[in-house]
Amino acid sequence: MRAALLEIAGGPVTMIDDLEVAGPGPGQVTVEVEWCGLCHSDLSMLEGSHPAPMPIVLGHEVGGRIAELGADVTGIAVGDPVVVTPIPPCGRCYHCVRDQASHCVNSASLLTNALPDGSTGLSRGGQSVYRGLGVGGFAQRVLTTETGVVRVPEDVPLEVASVVGCAVQTGLGAAFNTARVRPGDTVAVLGLGGIGMSIVAGARIAGANRIVVSDPQRHRLDLASDFGATDFIDPSSEDVIARVQAVTAGIGVDCAFEAVGSARVVETALAATRNGGTTVLVGAGPIEETIELSPTFFAISGKRLMGCLLGGVNSLRDIPIIFELYRSGRLDLESLITDRRPLAELDRAAEAMKAGEGLRTLLSV
Repeated sequence: MRAALLEIAGGPVTMIDDLEVAGPGPGQVTVEVEWCGLCHSDLSMLEGSHPAPMPIVLGHEVGGRIAELGADVTGIAVGDPVVVTPIPPCGRCYHCVRDQASHCVNSASLLTNALPDGSTGLSRGGQSVYRGLGVGGFAQRVLTTETGVVRVPEDVPLEVASVVGCAVQTGLGAAFNTARVRPGDTVAVLGLGGIGMSIVAGARIAGANRIVVSDPQRHRLDLASDFGATDFIDPSSEDVIARVQAVTAGIGVDCAFEAVGSARVVETALAATRNGGTTVLVGAGPIEETIELSPTFFAISGKRLMGCLLGGVNSLRDIPIIFELYRSGRLDLESLITDRRPLAELDRAAEAMKAGEGLRTLLSV
């Protein structure tokens, strides 16, 4: 099948047509990919700031249709429209039974870039090919587990649904599940890519009173107002912390979200958070970056610093809720999609992302 293959970190992506995908085994399905979004995590692996085994097929924000069913798969049929989720909840492990499905044992696939059983299901010339963040969506077909897909309502376009697979469930989940934004809260979102803008939307839906956003791209600040932002900061020309203090009468925000993937921005988010408030790390930056933190002052402040993996969602529960928010008109998904390109233009899409252009680029496979 056709796929975009990365053989060397930092090198070009090669379009190939001889990638082999295994048929689905028991409890597995194969998805015919129609659209796959380009995420910043893909860019980090392309550039090598997030180490990954090679060769690899990146892409994990997939919208497509069920092509094949393995044995014992129920509740879904060939031809059904679905989105693929990077963390298929098993429903049985220590974390799943404690309502922490984003930390399911299957989340190890994000690091191994393989299926939960350690295989990849992909090969070329007899050599195993890895699957970016456990999915490998920049290809004509994706093999995944039964719980790795969520059915899309017939009246939701697949290209729109695809962004739910990563950006939207991560952003809304960060607001709903991790920070638990409450009506009347003040919120700051630092970084307005697809995930950051989804956090803004989630905070608005949750009832936040003031939503302060920061991004150096003017077009993103302008678009953020449509998603619910109330106050706008260009960090290249304004002091983010001073502006947040001014907006909140010197208190700081109840919840600050770092959605860039930068240690420096994490420190800014912490400083912008009020005493007793919550700072959520959503962006995934270079793994060698660290932050400076005084344990004494941090303890005195009573602040909470929280990690956030895929929005803390249970995809089987939360993605259908997201679709209902869209269908009811409370969530704008179309505006997140600012470019569409054929898969062969993946390198160009990556360059545009590096330049801060748009929000989400979809690749047609």
